[in-house]
Amino acid sequence: MAALRRLFVDGYDDLKVRLIRRLGSADRAGDALHDTWLRLDRLETVGAVQSPRNYLFRIALNVAYQQRRLETRHVSATEVEGLLDIPDDAPSPEEIVLARSDLDAFRSILAELPARRRAIFLAARIGNVPRQTIADRLGISRRLVAKELFLAHKHFVARYRELRD
Repeated sequence: MAALRRLFVDGYDDLKVRLIRRLGSADRAGDALHDTWLRLDRLETVGAVQSPRNYLFRIALNVAYQQRRLETRHVSATEVEGLLDIPDDAPSPEEIVLARSDLDAFRSILAELPARRRAIFLAARIGNVPRQTIADRLGISRRLVAKELFLAHKHFVARYRELRD
């Protein structure tokens, strides 16, 4: 291990030049060499190395690639700022209260309808059941289904206005 560290120190400039050519950045090469030294310092044993200079270069290159991968995983401060500027589509507490109030009003108005009219309204407007199917199920004419829907809508509009005022 001492021989590898000594070779690293002696060949530092050559390693840096090779890394700069390969990575295209002196800063990246310097960072990679710094981390390579730290790795060499932590290594306890290494088997027989046929080409120690190439071995050191390969370690430094692997370190540089790992650093690049780690950098791409992290979000920059500018990107965080951009993410914070994304508008929140979630409803505000006030909107939630209003929606719940509207739902409660809908339920109470729905409960005021006669049973058949309520069933027709729910089937047609909530269930998207065709009018002819509703008429067949209830044994009434399609025209009566249309009339009941009209009366249900009229009732909803009138009562909703009353509750709003």
